[in-house]
Amino acid sequence: MRVAVMATCLGDAMFPEAPRATVRLLRRLGVEVDVPDAQTCCGQPMVNTGYLDEAVPLVRTTVSAFAGYDAVVVPSGSCAGSVRHQHRMVADRADDAALRRGVADLVPRTHELSEFLVDVLGVTDVGASFPHRVTYHPTCHSLRMLRVGDRPLRLLRAVHGIDLVELPRADECCGFGGTFAVKNADTSVAMGSDKARHVRETGAEVLVAGDASCLMHVGGLLSRQRAGVRTMHLAEVLAATADDPAGVG
Repeated sequence: MRVAVMATCLGDAMFPEAPRATVRLLRRLGVEVDVPDAQTCCGQPMVNTGYLDEAVPLVRTTVSAFAGYDAVVVPSGSCAGSVRHQHRMVADRADDAALRRGVADLVPRTHELSEFLVDVLGVTDVGASFPHRVTYHPTCHSLRMLRVGDRPLRLLRAVHGIDLVELPRADECCGFGGTFAVKNADTSVAMGSDKARHVRETGAEVLVAGDASCLMHVGGLLSRQRAGVRTMHLAEVLAATADDPAGVG
């Protein structure tokens, strides 16, 4: 199986630990992995703000960059959701039959990380070791658009040494929402502060999620509150082992 990893914009520019950990994890599980150099933004920011015409070149590039792979693994529910649910809108807007075919081919091959591990590889125990108190935030796109359900939690429960604690009101949005945080800053901060408070209530050392954007938002609030809680992407925890506790090898 030839698998490509979509690094995502935030992963490429600000949080490279998530795509790197995804590659390490998949290779440890025996998967042949590429990270195509031609990939750029999937176009989600443009679509979310109503600029569908501007998203057309990005969708074309995405379709081309990931052509020929058996699967595309995305360490982001947000970006996986964009490919699977928004790219058709963009192709229809462009009235481009070739682009429609390309999107139709890409959509069923695109998997959020936990979906790929559980549904495609058929594993929940990935050989990870992470002896820390952890709580998990299910991001909105993962929860509502992709409906990944308990897949991330099943993967985390199988991690050796982990103390996984339930996050109160976990299904509530953290308030980031991409451009929502810019256009509605006060509301975004209020929602994020609620989420940060619930994280602190768990006594967790680490907040884990499947989207770097949510971790950036809540993590920033926790940092300013000096809460002593660090944030990690799901891929980083799953890549960690007893021999490589930081998951960087």
